[in-house]
Amino acid sequence: MGTPSMHFSESPEDPFALGHGASAVLDDQGTVVGWSARAEELLGYPAKEVLGRAWQDLLVDARDLPVVRSVVVEALKSGGWFGVLPVRHHDGRRVEMGFRARAVTREGGGQEWLLVGAPAAEVIAWQRDRALLDGLYHRSPIGLVTYGTDRRVTRVNRAVEKASGVPAEAPVGHHPREFMVDEDAGPQDDRVRHVLETGEPLIFTEQSARARHEPGRERIVSVSAFRMEDPSGRVLGVAETIEDVTDRHRAQRRLALLNEASARIGTSLDVIQTARELAGAAVHGLADYCSVDLLKPVTLGDEPVPGAVGPLVRAALSPPEHRIPFQEGDVVPLLPESPQARCLAERRPILDGLLSLRPEWYAMDRRRIEIALGLGVHSLIAVPLLARGLILGVVSLWRSRNSEAFEDDDAAVAQELSSRAAVCIDNARRFTQQQSAALTLQRSLLPSAVSNLPAVEVAFRYLPASGEPGIGGDWFDVIPLSGARAALVVGDVVGHGIHAAASMGRLRAAARTLASLDLEPDEVMTGLDDLVSLLATELEANADDTQPAIEQVLGATCLYAVYDPVSQHCSLARAGHPAPLMSTPDGEVTVLDLPAGPPLGLGGLPFETYDLDLPEGSLLTLYTDGLLEARNGDIDAALEHLRACLAHTKEPLDETCHAVVEALLPKGHLPSDDIALLIARTQVLRPENVASWQLPLEATSAAVARELTTEKLTEWGLTELAFTTELVASELVTNAYRYGAGPVTLRLIRTHSLSCEVSDTSHTSPHLRRALSTDEGGRGLFLVAQLTERWGTRYTRDGKTVWTEQPLPPA
Repeated sequence: MGTPSMHFSESPEDPFALGHGASAVLDDQGTVVGWSARAEELLGYPAKEVLGRAWQDLLVDARDLPVVRSVVVEALKSGGWFGVLPVRHHDGRRVEMGFRARAVTREGGGQEWLLVGAPAAEVIAWQRDRALLDGLYHRSPIGLVTYGTDRRVTRVNRAVEKASGVPAEAPVGHHPREFMVDEDAGPQDDRVRHVLETGEPLIFTEQSARARHEPGRERIVSVSAFRMEDPSGRVLGVAETIEDVTDRHRAQRRLALLNEASARIGTSLDVIQTARELAGAAVHGLADYCSVDLLKPVTLGDEPVPGAVGPLVRAALSPPEHRIPFQEGDVVPLLPESPQARCLAERRPILDGLLSLRPEWYAMDRRRIEIALGLGVHSLIAVPLLARGLILGVVSLWRSRNSEAFEDDDAAVAQELSSRAAVCIDNARRFTQQQSAALTLQRSLLPSAVSNLPAVEVAFRYLPASGEPGIGGDWFDVIPLSGARAALVVGDVVGHGIHAAASMGRLRAAARTLASLDLEPDEVMTGLDDLVSLLATELEANADDTQPAIEQVLGATCLYAVYDPVSQHCSLARAGHPAPLMSTPDGEVTVLDLPAGPPLGLGGLPFETYDLDLPEGSLLTLYTDGLLEARNGDIDAALEHLRACLAHTKEPLDETCHAVVEALLPKGHLPSDDIALLIARTQVLRPENVASWQLPLEATSAAVARELTTEKLTEWGLTELAFTTELVASELVTNAYRYGAGPVTLRLIRTHSLSCEVSDTSHTSPHLRRALSTDEGGRGLFLVAQLTERWGTRYTRDGKTVWTEQPLPPA
């Protein structure tokens, strides 16, 4: 294999080349028998003065004679010699000359010596260049490859041979595609062609250079290339210097992987999503397959038992591969001898770089073992997921087929990656735990079902928030009131989590209590406002350094409505809550313009009641702000969609609720805030189910009340209740006569129960007491309370109403 010609502008040509060096011929006695013109030019001796004379007498100074004689002895022994000797110039000066001497046998048996000489400076420079070339090809640690004009390899040095494991002569005469994988050979050939055609050098260009005989072995090289030309400018080929930077590239890639993983893992507070992010990051530059198996309690948000390694659930598998024995959601049995079990027991990574898949690793049947073997898995790293000293699960990373086996550095990266992910998974688990507790608390405080009342038919939807903020404090309720009326309430507590859910429960209980007092809507709002202010004050007083009050700021909005199916009258009040929508039977949808009122908790500001009459079959829609904000935050567009859904007043309410959620919540998305939706269709009590009489404030009115009651109950077929009801009516009318004022109104209402009401214009409150045995009176209300299921008093602007309820007898 010859050395390619290369042009170095600063280096001389071969000083011993024909026509360039000085030549002389000596016979076997040392007599000069040949002398060239170049010798005469360099040493000044004309041929006629030299021929026939002994060379040492003519060309060697006496002081250099011992050195010359030793050279002659060496040359005679070896048949040749090369080196530098001092010679005497014709003008007497001493000249350093480089010589190459070789013995030549003439025809006939005689022997002569051919000497070729050149100035020592030229010889030394030439020797240096030859030493450089020799070093590049035999001793340089930097790889060197030269290509001919046909882009085929002409020579490679020992560094390339050592790095690739291929003999230096193997690639010679071949194109890169014949000894490199196709994906790498194409770009390599393009780079050589570019340098060859343009003459533009390449400097430190990194590229992949995988060999065909080892396609799975990663090899990254840094290449610099230049075009080779002879002194005349003729293109001879391309020379490349190659440095193996695979280790450096891997280190950079591992750092990049960790940086990228920090951004990709933990984007949500969902345990399974975080596990999938970990698996996706691991196969993005570290492994061919990655599975994340978590302890079952972790997937549910529960605290893992210290030291216990129970059943594992496959939380993530990347990339998806149906041939993998266990898929996401499957329970993964773990045997004590498996690497995964070892890594959990020893709490450290386990690396098996020469893996042969063993059945005992997982409890698999023969078919699954064969499938797994077909994947070509050959290398494994098992890393425990540890956070706060607790084992959360195990990460398994595999390399298969043409990938290189894992190394210790890969195990270190896998451990760092898993450590970061474990913290994110634990945070997600703890959030899930808190979220689950808050959701459980919230569900226990909200009505699980709402019975239809005589006043309204109702349907509702409640969607808890998902994501980082956690469960909110949205709530709703449907409260039956006296006189067949119904109260509808929807509220929203500021904040998320357990505190918001607990505050919501307190407000809902308070709203029910205030509603049971039959207060006007604005009075209910005032009572709730006082409660929120009181709770906020308690939170601030009880706050400490570990739980600052600013984290538990308490505030809320609320909407309260009362509908009477007898008068078809509706009264509403709100405290900073979104206004309700009213849909008439003909499909007209209106946003009720009732006074907004301040949010609950500001204290001292008034609330107003808004009154209107609702036609039978109207829809009254109450909701929290999460409903309108769910549709990409476009409130106006969401309100129009809501209007369109509520225009269909004849549809079943449950279908209307479903249509509203489908229209306002993007498909496949979970709400970022709680959504409470309550739709009520108004109903009217028919006149035949209501009887009302006005009685004078006279002593005889009690007897009249008994007669009227008995007559009406007989008409309704409720004779079983006649005795009790006439006694109740008589006692209530008697109390009105004794303690009330103005005319007395007696009203009977038949629904799922029988209501008896007596109204007067006095605001004096009746009191239930136990009469002494010597008392002549005072037992009326006590009898009323004993004979009825419920009783109470409600106040209006014109007076008060004492009411009772009795269940109807079975049909």
